[in-house]
Amino acid sequence: MSSRHPPQVPFSGEADGANAAMQRPWRKWRRLSSALNHCDAFLGDPRQDRAPWLIVAFAGGIAAWFGLSGRAEWITFAALLATLGVLSAFAWRNHEERANLRLALIAVSVAALAGLAIIWARSAMVGTPPLERPVSAVLDARVLERIEQPAQERTRLVLATRSPIDAKPVRVRVNLPQKWDSPALKSGAVVRLKARLMPPALPMLPGAYNFARAAWFQGFAATGSVLEPVTVLEPAEGWSGVESMQQRLARHVRAQLGGSAGTIAAAFASGDRGAITSADAEAMRDAGLTHLLSISGLHVSAVIAGIYVLAIRVLALWPWLALRVRLPVFAAALAALGGVGYTLLTGAQVPTVRACAAAILVLLALALGREPLSLRLVGVAALFVLLLWPESLVGPSFQMSFAAVIAIIALHQSQPVRAFLAERDEPWAMRTGRRALMLLLTGVVIEFALMPIVLFHFHRAGVYGALANVVAIPLTTFVSMPLIAIALTLDLIGLGAPVWWLAGKSLDLLLGIAHTTAAQPGAVNHLGYMPGAAFALCVAGLLWLGLWKGRVRLAGFVPLGMGTVLALTAPQPDLLITADGRHVGLVGQDARTGQTRLFVLRQSKSSYVKDNLAELSGIEAAAVPIQNWPNALCSPDFCTVTASGANREWIVLMARSRDLVTERALAAACTRADIVVADRWLPRSCRPRWFRADRRLLSQTGGLALTLDAPRVRTVSERQGDHGWADKREY
Repeated sequence: MSSRHPPQVPFSGEADGANAAMQRPWRKWRRLSSALNHCDAFLGDPRQDRAPWLIVAFAGGIAAWFGLSGRAEWITFAALLATLGVLSAFAWRNHEERANLRLALIAVSVAALAGLAIIWARSAMVGTPPLERPVSAVLDARVLERIEQPAQERTRLVLATRSPIDAKPVRVRVNLPQKWDSPALKSGAVVRLKARLMPPALPMLPGAYNFARAAWFQGFAATGSVLEPVTVLEPAEGWSGVESMQQRLARHVRAQLGGSAGTIAAAFASGDRGAITSADAEAMRDAGLTHLLSISGLHVSAVIAGIYVLAIRVLALWPWLALRVRLPVFAAALAALGGVGYTLLTGAQVPTVRACAAAILVLLALALGREPLSLRLVGVAALFVLLLWPESLVGPSFQMSFAAVIAIIALHQSQPVRAFLAERDEPWAMRTGRRALMLLLTGVVIEFALMPIVLFHFHRAGVYGALANVVAIPLTTFVSMPLIAIALTLDLIGLGAPVWWLAGKSLDLLLGIAHTTAAQPGAVNHLGYMPGAAFALCVAGLLWLGLWKGRVRLAGFVPLGMGTVLALTAPQPDLLITADGRHVGLVGQDARTGQTRLFVLRQSKSSYVKDNLAELSGIEAAAVPIQNWPNALCSPDFCTVTASGANREWIVLMARSRDLVTERALAAACTRADIVVADRWLPRSCRPRWFRADRRLLSQTGGLALTLDAPRVRTVSERQGDHGWADKREY
């Protein structure tokens, strides 16, 4: 039976197109399947260590809690992680070629969920709500901690008292002028004092230091200053603890060694940095040597290594013991005890505890005959810190310390470096030069790893730190610290003076290196604003470079490069406004010198205000009064300036006083301005062409950073969310 319409055979091209259309989804699926197989094979490679990435996932959960704004977003994020874990548990159950990928997804989701849970629980347990408002009151309190800061001519007291607002038990921190200080004001004493208390300060400007967040986890409900001499109601009784030993040791060191060298020696011996002058601290920071002042990995490692080597050499002289006891184990135990004692003596701050824990793990590895330095050991130390103090993750100390250690280990575990450092038959001078070159390269790599962290937190970074550290680290580790230890030992019999003199000369050399390096042209890079996305990309790239092995680690340069470009191209703020509206900084060209300068509405006596404005503007030169702005029009009540943007000019009107101004005149001035800034409440009739920042708005947003080329306003409040330290607070 013939068909009236025989089937049509398509042309070969049409057939190929139809087949391609039918096969294309399957080809895509095959490509995806192949990519998943490659991922699984990579994760199963025995040369790669996946354990450190679980710590990264755990830290990612903590970071998400800080980055997300409130409870709803935390719950959503937790639900997504739980969903990922459950789906991964049921996916590919019968596919052996996907077992590694399946386990990795489950482990990462569980670790991140655990990180989110632990920081949420930590905040709920230790978070201390701030005082509702500023208040002056007479307090009866017990001194919990005494922090001497002679360089600032004050002593800080941490007190346990009752809130003057609702009588609830609170902890507060107050500054006591040095003229009212007394030896009786030590831990355990009960005192009566009049103080001005303030809620812990939120960031003054977007990107500034968030003291309110730190105070939330440290348990401070308020900070303030003492207004009158303090009365001691009950003196401290008995032993006042390690804190008193620390302070006595610091005073003893400064008595034996005067000047700046003595303040540095006291910091090395006891962790007391309160006597270091601001000039010395700034020089050390700009030279990349600040890490030497903070008791952390370098100092703890030097102490533990010194005790270990000394113990094993001395114990080896006792044949009876050497034949019956494993000397490395015994020496490691003594070194661990010494490290713990040094950590307690220097205040047991988080960086010191972290360094001590890591050093003890190294000792344990040495005693067991294992590799002493590995990324897995660093991961265990990081996990130890994050379990106890998860909030330390967002602080620069934690980030810089672990970034430096990871960079050192990743560098020295790479095959080219192993080959470069391999033992060979060569002259002593060649071997020493090879080690010195490796030390310089290590310093460069550390500076490279720390640069994004330093710029994000401090908005300035030293450029020549690697060169300075080549001399400063060996000088501190092998000369200054051993001399201080020997001098303290000889002081027991009154013979330490000659060694103190030598220690002072070594520390003078250290300070000379710092000041010389910091004074060089271009010694410091400034960056007023670094987007959070740029920082996250840089950190992700650095972790990828540091934790993987082989050529795959080079892929880390992709996010690192993207983050660098994003940071360098981010629009920098042109106008900075503090939360009270009193302090305004405007970036522009100085007509007399042609340099880019920061012009300020008011010259503040507070170094805190000046430092914040300088750092967040990214300008190194000292600020100048707004009257020096080209063609500025200033009266006792207002200043008007014209700022040039890329596409237009902006007229900025700023209030200078709170004297009464007629509404009609104010409204007329506002209509001629693009931006109006005032520390008072402006009437609704004040309507500038673009933006008005008065007391009403600033109480809701906090400090502001305005960019004029691509008009944008960044606020302090947008980065705080509903976290406890900022919830329901006015700025």
